[in-house]
Amino acid sequence: MDLLADGTKKKPHALLIPFPIQGHINPFLKLAKILHNKGFYITFVNTEFNHKRLFKSIGPNALNGFQDFQFETIPDGLPHTNMDATQSIPSLCDSTRKYSLAPFCNLISKLNDSNCAPPVSCIISDGIMSFTVKASQQFGLPNVLFWTHSACGFMSFKECKNLMDRGLIPLKDASYLTNGHLDTIIDWIPGVKNITLRDLPGIYHTIDPNDLLLNFVVEQIEVASKASAIILPTFDALESDVLNALSTMFPKLYSIGPLEFFLDQISDNRFESFHCNLWKEEFECLKWLDSQEPNSVLYVNFGSVIVMRYNQLVELAWGLANSKKKFLWVIRPDLVEGETLLVPQEIVEEVKDRALMVSWCPQEKVLKHKAVAGFLSHCGWNSTIESIINGVPMICCPFFNDQILNCKYICSEWNFGMKMDSENVTRDEVEKLVVELMDGEKGKEMKNKAIEWKKMAEEATNINGSSSLNLDKLVSEVLLFKSLG
Repeated sequence: MDLLADGTKKKPHALLIPFPIQGHINPFLKLAKILHNKGFYITFVNTEFNHKRLFKSIGPNALNGFQDFQFETIPDGLPHTNMDATQSIPSLCDSTRKYSLAPFCNLISKLNDSNCAPPVSCIISDGIMSFTVKASQQFGLPNVLFWTHSACGFMSFKECKNLMDRGLIPLKDASYLTNGHLDTIIDWIPGVKNITLRDLPGIYHTIDPNDLLLNFVVEQIEVASKASAIILPTFDALESDVLNALSTMFPKLYSIGPLEFFLDQISDNRFESFHCNLWKEEFECLKWLDSQEPNSVLYVNFGSVIVMRYNQLVELAWGLANSKKKFLWVIRPDLVEGETLLVPQEIVEEVKDRALMVSWCPQEKVLKHKAVAGFLSHCGWNSTIESIINGVPMICCPFFNDQILNCKYICSEWNFGMKMDSENVTRDEVEKLVVELMDGEKGKEMKNKAIEWKKMAEEATNINGSSSLNLDKLVSEVLLFKSLG
């Protein structure tokens, strides 16, 4: 649907602002491309720190020449130190909440006064950047909150206050981590079944009654009800029970995933090679995969935020080596806190003929590759959806927050993954899981299930599919309500 059939009307102008980490920037950029294809003028807002990182990774001229698509920045209020490392998430939550509203409002005023772009007509902001709701009220604009999580994850955040009121969180002291409290059955969250307190986001395992992230989540959820709409990058068939429950709480809630399949439908390929990567991608890994047999390589990546202990990395490396399977492993410069020497040289020598280790890669292209048989992942929602759309089974190694709940669903409800203990990584368990995924009956069953989910995701984004209809409703009922209404 091209919104610009009538050339006499000004373009609607969507202002998009993600939370300033890689895993939130990626889905925002996908949505920006989709809306641009539908006729929107796009302003994409990064923090100054991430914009500098972006220039460093993709080059200073990569953002030039995009018609009706521009990038702007606001400060994040934090000191800028290591340009190769993700900033502290708690610090970003606190800083954006306190300091971002004024510069964001100043940016809207600047854009509205510009002769080079139409006035801003709608705001799409991260669910955890809800200060933007105040800005939208000030300027009289519709504001859509984009929660870049699963529906299950969003629902678990929605219930944070309820968990606190029931005395389940925060934990009373450290003994509650081991005394069975985390095994408390949680059977009252709407649409969510077969879970315990242990399965809920890791931030709920804190013993600090003044925990910044707990209180931050409660605050963000309270603001969510004031937004014009909420969007989630999931699809109805995958999370129908939870989405049905959420729709009674948030009438203007739209599931519009997987966004990748909408991008595949766009014939205009000007944006195809453009990604907002904060680390430089190493494309030689695709050539390496080209030289491998189909379904012969395990892909290993823990995303953009996870930091592990050195002993965890070593045990993981030995497990991969001992499996005797080929693997492609992304090891970010900041993957191990305080360490510059990563994988021991003896392991590097052991696997040199059947493994490739890189600092960052084009993950979506890797998961599409015919050589990739499985994905060992932290279970962030982007990685989970990317596994689904490519029919790739997973070994799940969650570390914190909603990764834990995603893992539970992947392994117990959606049945295309196996769980690995991230806290107590052992080479024996890693080896066993890798061999099972690559060669075992369980691996075959998970592969078949992943392919089933892929087909359902494709159906959701086809014409008259649930996500396709939801996307059209979002545009017509919310984003265009003021600008063209």
